[in-house]
Amino acid sequence: MELIDAIYNRRAVRSYRSERLDQPTILKLIEAAIRAPSAVNQQPWAFAVIRDKDELGHVSRAARRYILEQIPEDSPMARFRPAVADPAFDMLYGAPALIVVCATTGEPGACEDCAIAAENLMLAARAVGLGSCWIGLARPWLSQLESKKELGLEPHYAPVAPIVVGYPTAWPDSPGRNEPEIHWIG
Repeated sequence: MELIDAIYNRRAVRSYRSERLDQPTILKLIEAAIRAPSAVNQQPWAFAVIRDKDELGHVSRAARRYILEQIPEDSPMARFRPAVADPAFDMLYGAPALIVVCATTGEPGACEDCAIAAENLMLAARAVGLGSCWIGLARPWLSQLESKKELGLEPHYAPVAPIVVGYPTAWPDSPGRNEPEIHWIG
């Protein structure tokens, strides 16, 4: 798939086949991610990969609990409470892999650099026929010191982009895009 096709056809996939992703495939996606530019070439990223079905289920349940217990009613995330409260809700959508892009430093731009790496990863996934979805709801739980310790992440790492990856059951239609607001200067 050409790059421009991957850009135009990438979708947030929320339904996956149970087929396991092998390590070489995940390494290929991470290799694409680390080709991202970074401020003064710091490359401030690390990747946590979860492929174990039981561990994925645990992360989904723990993140759901955290949202329900810790997110204030006046938070913008509170609008997700009804869906998250449903015991059948799988925050990771049945994906066979979760790749968490973490900032390894607190340097200015580190989180932005990780977001660029995450986009590279998602575009690479689309290019090889995989779906992906950035799971922002999982980030508050992943950011807790206890959660990082449980997952074996360094305490100073900042989870930026929890991304599920797998073979989609179907490709979603495009939700469309608003026309860009452009200010031509000069």
